[in-house]
Amino acid sequence: MPVDVDALVDRRRLRRKVTFWRVATFIVIAGALVAGLAYVSGVSGLSKRSAHIARIPIEGVIIENRKTLQMIEKISKADAVKGVVISINSPGGSTTGGEALYLALRDLAEKKPVVAEIRTIGTSAGYMVALAADHIVARYNTITGSIGVLFQFGNLEKLLETVGVQMEAVKSAPLKAEPDFYSEASPQARAMLQSLVNDSYEWFVGLVAERRKLDPATAKQLANGRVLTGHSALENKLVDAIGGEDKAVEWLVAEKGVTKDLPVVTWTTNENLDELPFSSRISREFGKGIGSAIINPLNDAKGLIPRGLTLDGLVSVWQASDAAEQKP
Repeated sequence: MPVDVDALVDRRRLRRKVTFWRVATFIVIAGALVAGLAYVSGVSGLSKRSAHIARIPIEGVIIENRKTLQMIEKISKADAVKGVVISINSPGGSTTGGEALYLALRDLAEKKPVVAEIRTIGTSAGYMVALAADHIVARYNTITGSIGVLFQFGNLEKLLETVGVQMEAVKSAPLKAEPDFYSEASPQARAMLQSLVNDSYEWFVGLVAERRKLDPATAKQLANGRVLTGHSALENKLVDAIGGEDKAVEWLVAEKGVTKDLPVVTWTTNENLDELPFSSRISREFGKGIGSAIINPLNDAKGLIPRGLTLDGLVSVWQASDAAEQKP
């Protein structure tokens, strides 16, 4: 059977072209994955090896977070970090969570110059965190203050009666497991809780007086739970200047000798991502995308639970949103 030489040559040429475009497509996709992964892990991983100002975001409800505390310790040991901006946007949270952050940031401030920038809101434990800095900046209309401590508990006695449930308990002492959720708190239980709140409150007020160089009487007068704008906070010496992150960086340069024009790099609790092998990072990001599709609906459901019931123990949090939802 005769062989069509021209057809064979054309077929080989076509095969080479297909192979070329397959290789080219693979290279383009691989390049896009590398670029995307670099963005996700914050190409910042590279800039963290050179001189920069570290930005520590403190956002949402504050709880005691071991990873955040470990990250702060890591920043304190990083030679490339020449200054730190605590970027706060939080209504507060657990008092112990705020305390843990405050102590970790004070330890950091002994090694690096630290400034706090309060953005939209920095109240209660959020303001407590700001106290750890040696300089506090806030916007003119920032919501801050709300210095104080709160202990909340519910009473479901009427609800239990409606569904026909009666709770009983045998205690080793009258104040054991008080307050409970199924009966009215006794005067003794209320007195115990008030003592608990007062102790924590006095500690918080003492912190404000010490860090803001206020006499105790003035600090206590400001710590009556009220919220203030950034402008009012400046007038009452609770913050040092009006502005945003640029103003905070200016202070680091002017007062702490930080080199001008250093990049500000965000540090997060996912810093170890930069140290993973390339294949592991791809797998991690792919898995995170699948996981978020499953977990996000569960997180959304948490909105059905009052904030006060999701924090255990004493809380320092401004709850304006909850109060606004209550009808007279």
